[in-house]
Amino acid sequence: MRADTARKLAMQYDTPSLSTSERQLAEDIFRLMLRDAEVRVRESLALNLKDNPRVPHDVARTLASDVDRVALPVIEFSQVLTADDLKEIIHAHDPGRQKAVARRDNLSEDIASELVSEGDAEVAATLAANESAHISEGTMLELVERFGDDPSVQAPLVHRAYLPITVSERLVHRVSEVLQDHILQNHELPADIAADLVVQSRERAVITLSSESAEDEVERLVQQMQDHGRLTPSIIVRSLCMGDLKFFEYAMSIKSGVPVINARILIHDSGSLGLNGIFEKASLPPSLLPAIRAAIDVIRETDYDCGANDLERYQRRLLERVLTQYGDLGVDLDRHDLEYLLSRMNTLSATLTIA
Repeated sequence: MRADTARKLAMQYDTPSLSTSERQLAEDIFRLMLRDAEVRVRESLALNLKDNPRVPHDVARTLASDVDRVALPVIEFSQVLTADDLKEIIHAHDPGRQKAVARRDNLSEDIASELVSEGDAEVAATLAANESAHISEGTMLELVERFGDDPSVQAPLVHRAYLPITVSERLVHRVSEVLQDHILQNHELPADIAADLVVQSRERAVITLSSESAEDEVERLVQQMQDHGRLTPSIIVRSLCMGDLKFFEYAMSIKSGVPVINARILIHDSGSLGLNGIFEKASLPPSLLPAIRAAIDVIRETDYDCGANDLERYQRRLLERVLTQYGDLGVDLDRHDLEYLLSRMNTLSATLTIA
């Protein structure tokens, strides 16, 4: 009877026709019911008040501090709870309650950051699966750093509607490491060959991410890769040979320490001194310079024709020129780079043939 009374009273409390004095009386009854020894009474109250924005703050806080059956619905749904209330819940380090916070609609960036800092992998996975949660780029990077190797976190994070390019690059790196372990443990491949496959897959994915991103995102991506030792000569030459000029320009700027505006002037200098100078300042292998110069010449001379498979034809022309330079001038591309370019040629040829 008391549980049913709590349900009916909570439902009537939301009726607009209640007078101020009637509403006050209902709130006083709520406070009495909060002391009821029977969990069913408090649970009935919580379930029927959890998403009511008019509930007094002290009532919501008391319900959120009760046993799980009472507290979890309020923690997950009540908009009466403040940011300070939620932080207090998070810092109590109860995983079940942290996950209830992580499921809340329109979770703020501040609270999302607290969850990643204080929670475990299950909490992180719950947060990543909450599409309405506002998660800053920095918090996502921390999430990948702490839990990026956990498949339960990877899956919901990968499937979010939007990921900053820096997060995608870091996640690709983490997933690739897991893939490498899987290959080594489940297939009879030498370790160096397995590692090569992983690196090519990861760098190809990064170049794809870059080519589809805005300029400010590419700048952050390149800087992040430099900070973590992943801005290799290999990926720099691959990006240019796939027509990703933005990535190449920012890579040369960061490697050489030259502002990107000046780097562009040097890269696209009609003479040879500009590119030679920034290439030397970037400390890239001299053997790559002829291939890079050939790719830049093609980019300068070639426009998209706006026809079907335009991008594929454009990339093919770039690769053909670089490979021709490789054969005619003896350009000493790394074996892996040459294999990568040849494989891309084969892929593009198949695509164009099918089309």
